Amino acid sequence: MWTENCRKSTYPPSGPTYRGSVPWYTINLDLPPYKRWHELMADKAPALKIIVNSLKDLVTAFVPSGKIMQIVDQKLPGLLGNFPGPFEEEMKGIAAVTGIPLGEILTFNVFYEFFTICTSIITEDKEGHLLHGRNMDFGIFLGWNINNNTWVVTEQLKPLSVNLDFQRNNKTVFKASSFAGYVGMLTGFKPGLFSLTLNERFSINGGYLGVIEWILGKKDAMWIGFITRLVLENGTSYEEAKNTLIKTKILAPAYFILGGNKSGEGCVITRDRKQSLDVYELNPKQDRWYVVQTNYDRWKNPLFLDDRRTPAKMCLNQTTQENISFATMYDVLSTKPVLNKLTVFTTLMDVTKGQYETYLRDCPDPCIGW
Repeated sequence: MWTENCRKSTYPPSGPTYRGSVPWYTINLDLPPYKRWHELMADKAPALKIIVNSLKDLVTAFVPSGKIMQIVDQKLPGLLGNFPGPFEEEMKGIAAVTGIPLGEILTFNVFYEFFTICTSIITEDKEGHLLHGRNMDFGIFLGWNINNNTWVVTEQLKPLSVNLDFQRNNKTVFKASSFAGYVGMLTGFKPGLFSLTLNERFSINGGYLGVIEWILGKKDAMWIGFITRLVLENGTSYEEAKNTLIKTKILAPAYFILGGNKSGEGCVITRDRKQSLDVYELNPKQDRWYVVQTNYDRWKNPLFLDDRRTPAKMCLNQTTQENISFATMYDVLSTKPVLNKLTVFTTLMDVTKGQYETYLRDCPDPCIGW
């Protein structure tokens, strides 16, 4: 049984689908970029080495000669040229602390552009109060462990999962959930202002083309995890963030799910590399009190093997707008197949109240692989 009735009373998290809490670290933006991640990476270096070695094993399994890893270690840092802003210095600092070659840290940062399969939801209650929830599903095709029916990389990401409090002058600028070693952001919020999650969009004109263009010297597009981080770091309002996410050229197609701090401020931006195809917004007057985004354009049917949209909507409809809360949002995100073998963590965000919670997840058998 891969699907199930909408779960109830799963919050506060406990039981077999709850793996544990996610630790908090402070990232001090007043430090030089090279030093910002030292404390965190000193703690997480062993776990990062395990996953980097897994990726190497996967690459070597496809291309046994070892040539690709040689290119990654020796050529990639030069090929990728200058990353924008602080990112290159931050990655150099991470490489220095962990003892992992810079090329492999770069690869670890790049590969998030390709394997994130997620569910993001924004809801609005009868009082106009917004909530934003997401399941971070990661690691499709990256090694299935037949001994315990898990995705190898998904399991290895759980110990790397961290909550980050980015601060300037000892004050929070934004909070985010991420994987240690990755300097982009896929999930985060700016207390009082907006929340943002990024879901991958599968498209023929996919990320690979953007990466190739980037390597060949066309540097006018942004890495999607980096633009999300820059918006969280520098954005001043929902509208400004929305404008940036609609207009910036990006390296891979994506969905940006953006929530604000007042009624009607919630949207899914469907992006191609060069332009926005669709902006779908909350509209409480027309009873559109939630938006749900997985990894397929909303005007198309999801892949029949991978329909998380329908069960998520069904459970939200059953919950009703009157009863939406962190608890009932967590119920929806705990219902299979919205919860699946790829789910690393669930994040719940309340921008207005400044509440931010992340929980590691498990999906015990029977459970679908994605």
